[in-house]
Amino acid sequence: MRINQSVCYPMVKPADVPLATFVPKVAEMGYSAIELWTRDEYFVEAVALARKHGLAVATMNGHADLTIGLNDPTQHDRIEAELRQSIDIAADLGIPGVICFSGSRREGTSAETSIAITADGLRRVAPYAEAKGVNLNLELLNSLVDHPGYECNHSAWGAAVCKQVNSPNVKLLFDIYHMQIMEGNIISTVRENIQWIGHFHTAGVPGRRDFDDTQELNYRGICRAIAETGYNLYVGHEFRPKGDVYQALARAFEICDQ
Repeated sequence: MRINQSVCYPMVKPADVPLATFVPKVAEMGYSAIELWTRDEYFVEAVALARKHGLAVATMNGHADLTIGLNDPTQHDRIEAELRQSIDIAADLGIPGVICFSGSRREGTSAETSIAITADGLRRVAPYAEAKGVNLNLELLNSLVDHPGYECNHSAWGAAVCKQVNSPNVKLLFDIYHMQIMEGNIISTVRENIQWIGHFHTAGVPGRRDFDDTQELNYRGICRAIAETGYNLYVGHEFRPKGDVYQALARAFEICDQ
């Protein structure tokens, strides 16, 4: 099983290069998909361009927002409505997953209670996601560098939510960059939790930069381990290139083409 690679357009896009130039170049490199997180002014154009050049759209945001999320029961009605709308869009456009967020820790609420609340919120939408064939991917983020206070910051926390919901369409967005910062042990953790993983993100640690010898992750080995599990969804590159965007993406593709 070879890795299906995607490019997180909102993160890596060159400011001075139009979408109509960026998309075909990415397709020529061998990428399978691009990622569009928000339904902003470029969304419809980007989806059409991706399809024209043989690319899928790998994922999109399912709801707002990152800090006030599924661990707050007062937000469940709102989030359910937003997720149902996003699921409809994803199903219509062939997007396999939408991104979900735990939100920041709520003072006075234990981890066990937050896990149960988050699972309750996802359980409300899981049957609809199953019927539409769309995954709800709960994102793992670091709370040490980029997202202070974010609660779903360890793989065990996210996996506990997935186990409680117990749906084939409730999974994790396993962000390798974030989990290296929080816990390391990437390859073993991926192997142990692959049944709960619906999407991957990448970036170099430290700095969220290119896959070069200034960072500590062996992405060639990581992607080989992912491929060996039989995982058949997407590994999306979410780093900020230090120099030429296309050279950086070509190098990332070569490293992860396992």
